[in-house]
Amino acid sequence: MKTTMLALLACLTIALTGCTQQQRASSLGGTAVVNIPPGEKLINVTWEDNHLWYLTRPMKVGDIAETYTLNESSSFGILQGKVTLHEALPGK
Repeated sequence: MKTTMLALLACLTIALTGCTQQQRASSLGGTAVVNIPPGEKLINVTWEDNHLWYLTRPMKVGDIAETYTLNESSSFGILQGKVTLHEALPGK
């Protein structure tokens, strides 16, 4: 019985650590953090399967670094994922 429990725990650990932070947020709920490259301004973000795609452009004079949150709203309110995207000013 103990070996079965240990094997199950090992498989679960491997499955959860084998996923990227984005895959866990998309498939299992949870939170992922993405740091946008310095000097890039976020324009749009979307999921495709378990892949997060984000569109950026170079920051212009006067642009400020902002933080955005992409929230999943699932049908039953469980396993809802959240992705936070952080911009950074050039040279920081």
